[in-house]
Amino acid sequence: MRRSALTVMGRLIGLVKPMVPVMILAVLMGIAGYLCAIFLTIAGAEGLLVLSGYEGPPFWNILIFMGAAAVLRGILRYAEQASNHYIAFKLLALIRHKVFVKLRTLAPAKLEGKEKGNLISVLTSDIELLEVFYAHTISPVLIAAGTSLIMIGYIGRIHPLLGLWALLAYVTVGIILPVASSKAGGETGLLYRNANGRMNSFFLDSLRGIRESIGFGCGQERLEGINANTDETQALQERLKRHEASNRAATDAAVLVFSLGMLAAGIVLHQSGAVEFPGLVQSVVAMMGSFGPVVALSSLSNNLFLTIASGNRVLDLLDEEPAAEEIENGSRPDYQGAELSRVSFSYEDGEEILSDVSLKIAKNRIIGIHGKSGSGKSTMLKLLMRFWEADSGRVLISNENINGVNTGCLRNMEAYMTQDTYLFNDTLAANIGLAKQGASREEIEAAAGKAQIHDFIMSLPDGYDTKAGELGERLSGGECQRIGLARAFLHNAPLLLLDEPTSNLDSLNEAALLKVLKEERRGRTVVLVSHRRSTMNIADEVMEADTGRIS
Repeated sequence: MRRSALTVMGRLIGLVKPMVPVMILAVLMGIAGYLCAIFLTIAGAEGLLVLSGYEGPPFWNILIFMGAAAVLRGILRYAEQASNHYIAFKLLALIRHKVFVKLRTLAPAKLEGKEKGNLISVLTSDIELLEVFYAHTISPVLIAAGTSLIMIGYIGRIHPLLGLWALLAYVTVGIILPVASSKAGGETGLLYRNANGRMNSFFLDSLRGIRESIGFGCGQERLEGINANTDETQALQERLKRHEASNRAATDAAVLVFSLGMLAAGIVLHQSGAVEFPGLVQSVVAMMGSFGPVVALSSLSNNLFLTIASGNRVLDLLDEEPAAEEIENGSRPDYQGAELSRVSFSYEDGEEILSDVSLKIAKNRIIGIHGKSGSGKSTMLKLLMRFWEADSGRVLISNENINGVNTGCLRNMEAYMTQDTYLFNDTLAANIGLAKQGASREEIEAAAGKAQIHDFIMSLPDGYDTKAGELGERLSGGECQRIGLARAFLHNAPLLLLDEPTSNLDSLNEAALLKVLKEERRGRTVVLVSHRRSTMNIADEVMEADTGRIS
């Protein structure tokens, strides 16, 4: 979603509320620090005037003031920067928390189609870039406004026309040029962040498929794809750099023009008798020395191209609605069976997967759902887990609509084994123990024994302390699948949803696993989804799924 820069900044500023006291302190110290730097140069000019014979404060008082201003400038600058970065890092932590909470509500349904590399880019570099906004944008804008108002008053005290010229100068350098530059480069910034996300996704995809690329001799093709993504990102980055250079040149030119303009106006007013010579010197020195805060704003627009684009991408994620909202205050029934009643469902692409499907899952029975790929078997399990909500019809658990059941209670009633078991790069014990918080080693080993994987694990040099590797790369597909089944057994839920639990097993291991399932059915209801006819042999009742219907 493309938002205006003002909308993005408004949303980001809204998060600053808890840090307002620190922000006010940072702004006050920033204004005081800049005034110390500006009046340090003005005091220097005043000292030269005194030495030249013009009336003014004692020379030694001017030197003491300059020394104090120099020391204070350093202290205030440090304190302001420390405060701003404290605010920034606190808010980045808050944003990361909000993003991970949002991911928790979006998972798994809304994350299935997202590119993982692009998502990682949002979670890392995009959020990190917001530090520029919180540490170097909000406070500097307020500091520039406050400092400029004070300097307009100071220069205007010498002569109102000079004050108006200072106002025009600050508005041009601090507002007009940054806004014009932001409009010119904002679209490029968003294109760059999106291109960077695509490059990360392509590179991650290439790393995961490196064996296939080598095996089928298509490594050169993947390399060309990486180079193409890199070239696209680099071209956009060069466009941003050209915007930055143009903006910097325009800012420097404006500073020079307004400084010379102040000198010319001062000379004219001095010749007409409206301004004395010391006032002429003070106004010119004050003008030249006070551009620091507004030039900082102009320079910010260079970084804001990327910051606004990153903020837009983070807000896209935060604004996304989950497929099914979690229910915290719903009912908490005991499991008494489940049912799909005239359920129809389509994914976001609009293709109908289930059409008027009815299915009763009686308690303590093994229900087999057999059918070819794409017939909607897995979708029924996802609806029972309430990862998605049905378009029409009702999904019932214990004779209650699943949309009114507490989500935590529902997850405790169901154990779901997916077709592709994901293993974390952790020990096998930790991967199995994921299904039950605080599970003992004995419970983990018992679950692994039921899943016919205990003997294999014990044959490994480190046993249950063996690392699975990234994406479970150290295990075969069948071994990963049995780890997934061990999780389901350890969860010990009354409703066991198994999606293709034997698809990666040979016939011998399949038979052994099905035997265990039949023996472990006591007190459990099992929904067994498979395209294999042999897997259905242990089912009490077999349903045929075909093109979104059940028979």
